[in-house]
Amino acid sequence: MNILNIINNLLNAANNAPSGGNLQPISIIVIKEAEARKELSSLLENQPWVKNAPLSMIFCIDFYRLKKWASMSNTKFLGDQSLSWFFIAYADVMYAAQNVVILAESYKLGSVYVGTIQLKFTRIRKLLSIPKHVLPIISLSIGYPESIPNYVPKLKRDIIVHKEKYNIMSDDDILKAYESKYEQFGEDIDDFLKKNYIESIEYDRQLDTSFVERVKERIQKFGIKNPAQFLFNLRYPSDAMVALNKKQLRQLNSAGFEFI
Repeated sequence: MNILNIINNLLNAANNAPSGGNLQPISIIVIKEAEARKELSSLLENQPWVKNAPLSMIFCIDFYRLKKWASMSNTKFLGDQSLSWFFIAYADVMYAAQNVVILAESYKLGSVYVGTIQLKFTRIRKLLSIPKHVLPIISLSIGYPESIPNYVPKLKRDIIVHKEKYNIMSDDDILKAYESKYEQFGEDIDDFLKKNYIESIEYDRQLDTSFVERVKERIQKFGIKNPAQFLFNLRYPSDAMVALNKKQLRQLNSAGFEFI
């Protein structure tokens, strides 16, 4: 099967994904041109897979189309002011994207979700000529991988599956669950990063940078001793994540989404 047919099949899978009320408040921007991928990568912290993968799909919540249709039909659609509609549309976007991921795997294609796009709403909208009431939610880079990680840490299934009612775990069981998932810190930080921060290794492999070394330096600088500290003090700093709220709300408002 040629690549054009594969892409068409991927898009068909997205289009046929489940949708709340079958309204399909989504749009997908397909990016194949090398220069466009390079520009996109530059806005997404130069993540190399965005530039190097031959195909990117930007999955968007699209209330522009619904609002126009409603207006022309002498009614109104206020999804841009409704958190309920926003959550429904967000789920629709992810259903569509995951349909693409699963079908891509059947063609032996690899894919990478890039959530950083949600920190760059305004600049991405300008780059891609996105109108108001359309919001880019996730970017998906797709291509034939040169290597496939043989280990991605996950919680054991019984930890996330609850029977009939929510099972409140003991503190000890919670600690054991995450100790089982994550490689613990030891003398070999490289081994920890290889198993728990695969992107950093791939970043260096594709760009020939010293990103891993910089991460290791920050681990030492911040005195990080365990996986939780690594995640919430360094990789996704909790205070910084909360501080982003105001910026993201401003960007939502500038895109025409006003929930308050």
